[in-house]
Amino acid sequence: MNVFVIGLTNGAVYGLVALGYTLVYGILQLINFAHGDMFAISGLVAFTILVNTFGIDAGTSMAVIIGGLLLTLLITMPAFALINAGIELVAYRRLRNAPRLAPLITAVGVSFIVQNVGLAVYNVEFYGATDLLPRSNAIEIGSFAYQWNKLIVLLIVVPLLVALTWFVRSTKQGKAMRATSQDKDASAMMGINVNRTISITFALAGALAAAAGLLFLLQFNMRYDTGFQLGLIAFTSAVLGGIGNLSGAVLGATIIGLIEAFNEGLRWGHPLDGAWFFPDVGAPSDWTRAVIFAILIGILVFRPEGLLGERTAEGT
Repeated sequence: MNVFVIGLTNGAVYGLVALGYTLVYGILQLINFAHGDMFAISGLVAFTILVNTFGIDAGTSMAVIIGGLLLTLLITMPAFALINAGIELVAYRRLRNAPRLAPLITAVGVSFIVQNVGLAVYNVEFYGATDLLPRSNAIEIGSFAYQWNKLIVLLIVVPLLVALTWFVRSTKQGKAMRATSQDKDASAMMGINVNRTISITFALAGALAAAAGLLFLLQFNMRYDTGFQLGLIAFTSAVLGGIGNLSGAVLGATIIGLIEAFNEGLRWGHPLDGAWFFPDVGAPSDWTRAVIFAILIGILVFRPEGLLGERTAEGT
C-alpha cells in the first residue's frame, strides 16, 4: 500500500505533463516535443522564484511555505501559458497547413532551443526543493503511512485536474476547443475563432507544464534536460491512455506511475541476495523504462488507439 500511494503521487505529476501533450495533439495532431522541456525550465524558474527570490528554505514556517508555493504557481502558470502560446504563434501557426513532417521537425527544433536556454541560464547543476515540505506522516494506519510532502502534491493536482475537466466540458471556450479538434474548417464556418482557440490550448498546456514543474521540484532534483526523460514518459502515458483523450492521459499516467513504483519499490527475486530473477542483471530500477515500454508495446499491439481512445478510420 505504501508503494501504491507513491506510484499514485508520481502518476499525478506525470498526468499534468501528459495532459499538455494530449491537449495539443487533440487540436492539431501535433506531437509538441518542446512540452517536456517547457516543464523542465518552468521547474527551474520556480526554484529561482521560490528559493532565491522569496528566500524560502527548510526553516521557514509551513504557512509561509504554502503561501510561497501558491504565489509561485500564480506567477509561473500564467507566465509559461504566455510563453507556450507565443511558441505556437511563432513556430507552428504558419505550418498549420504544411505536410505533417514540417511541424514535427519544428517541434524538435523548438525542444532543442528551450533546452539550451535552460542550459545557458542554469548550467548542468541539479536543483531541488525536496526539503521544503514536511516528511512526517499525514495519514498512518498500521504499517501504512502517507507523508505530507506527497499529500500536498495531490491536494494541488486534483483541483487542477477537476478545473481543467470542467473548463473543457462545460465552458463556451472548452466547447470551441472540442469543436476545433473535430473539424477546424467547420468550426470556423460556425463562427469559432480557430486561431484564438488553438492559442488558448497551448496556453493551457504551458500552465499545466508549469504546475508539474513546481510539483516535481518538491519531490525530486531536476536540471535543464530533465524534461526529455519525463516528457517521454508523459507522452507514453498519453499514448497508453488514448492520445487526445483527457481521461485517458490521466489513466495512462497513473498506470505508468504505479508500474514504476512497484518495479522499484518491491524486492523481486531471492530475499537473501535481493536479485531480480537473475543475480547479474542489475536492480529493478535499471529495468523500469524497459518494463514500461514493453507493457506499452503489448497493449498497443492489441489496442492501437489506447485504453480509452476511440478507433477511427485512420487508426485502423
